[in-house]
Amino acid sequence: MPRSPRLGLLDDPDFGRLFAATALGQLGDRIIFLTLPLVAIATLHADEFQVGLLTATTTAGSLLVGLPAGAWVDRVRKQSVLIGTDLLRAAALLTIPLAWWADLLTVRLLYAVALLHGVLTVFFDVAHVSYLPHLVGRGNLVEGNAKLSAVRSVTSIGGPAVAGPLVGLVGAPATLLASSAGMAMSGLFAATIRRREGNPKPTSERPRLRTEITEGLRFVLHRPALRAIMFSDALFNLSLVMYQTMLLVFLERTVGLGPFGIGLVLSGMGCGALLGALAATTPARRIGQGPVIWLATLVTCPLAVLMPLAHPGWTLYGGAVGLAALSLGGVVRVVAQSSLQQSLTPDRLLGRMAATARFVSSGGVPLGGLLGGASGSAFGATVTLWIGAAGMTLSALPAFLWWRTTRTRPNCGCSRRYGSDAGTRSVSCSACDGRP
Repeated sequence: MPRSPRLGLLDDPDFGRLFAATALGQLGDRIIFLTLPLVAIATLHADEFQVGLLTATTTAGSLLVGLPAGAWVDRVRKQSVLIGTDLLRAAALLTIPLAWWADLLTVRLLYAVALLHGVLTVFFDVAHVSYLPHLVGRGNLVEGNAKLSAVRSVTSIGGPAVAGPLVGLVGAPATLLASSAGMAMSGLFAATIRRREGNPKPTSERPRLRTEITEGLRFVLHRPALRAIMFSDALFNLSLVMYQTMLLVFLERTVGLGPFGIGLVLSGMGCGALLGALAATTPARRIGQGPVIWLATLVTCPLAVLMPLAHPGWTLYGGAVGLAALSLGGVVRVVAQSSLQQSLTPDRLLGRMAATARFVSSGGVPLGGLLGGASGSAFGATVTLWIGAAGMTLSALPAFLWWRTTRTRPNCGCSRRYGSDAGTRSVSCSACDGRP
């Protein structure tokens, strides 16, 4: 049955269920983004370094289980992983409001829940990336990624807008009940998807886990496009986490905003992300996914310096615009690079590609949290925001150098084309990226 041109993939019931599950899970996740640090800052009165350590434990999952997660996900049905990790994350988050009501909440418990939630999120994200090509087909990857990015962007607006007033009304710990409910409902929606994956190869017929991990590493590291994306992501993510670690501290302690005001500022970031998701397919179609990956970063990241220039008053609006631009560019970049990564990777390696890319690009994120906390303690939140903005801007360099190489490499029949339409077709040039 043909799809409606207006709805596109949303006319597919199974993609609609994944879309709904993503919306609910992301809504819960965006509430966590605001609320979990506020539990530490406002409820437990944590200092800057403790806030940075919380960020590190939240993001340490990629470093701890990133590589085996991909090999393991490739051995099982991805839908089952999505359901199980959503329900387990919901249960983990529920312990924080329960401990608060019992007067047992401590920073250490917060660290433990953040670490468990982060580990489960690694498995969820790897499965999600691997599941999309199966559900929508490789010809619809750009549209599928753009629509899922759009719903993530909407929840980036709605999550902080909901969380801010809730924190003011019932407190940060109780607000996490909404996050737990969103995760649980996401898992239930994922369970309603009817399209079944093929049976994975039995474990007895597969190579050892270490062999599969090594194969995934070699595949990604030997493809210049995938390698450049990872290294750009690694620098961007480390710098972004430094920036985000001190952002809430800056807004609450330097600018003097309460939970509602902070929620409005973060909702502005969501508005930029939504615009980026709505516009993501246009630049990729017109100039190619290769150039978009570095141009989106180079054009929008410098505007993040508007936030550390902000003071109570009208300059805060400029800071909010800078955050919105940062989010817009980030979504445009992620849609382009995710579609390129998926198009270059065969089905049997999708999980390991996603996990390897996440391991390398996000492995430094816990370090970013620690550096953000240490820098905030030593130099203050304002200086840390400047450092983070500079690092995010410089992260365009590895992707730019790869793109320049594909434009100038001799004896490569696809090199000039590859710079303009990378990712819109299946690339099999051995000089550029090897056979997918």
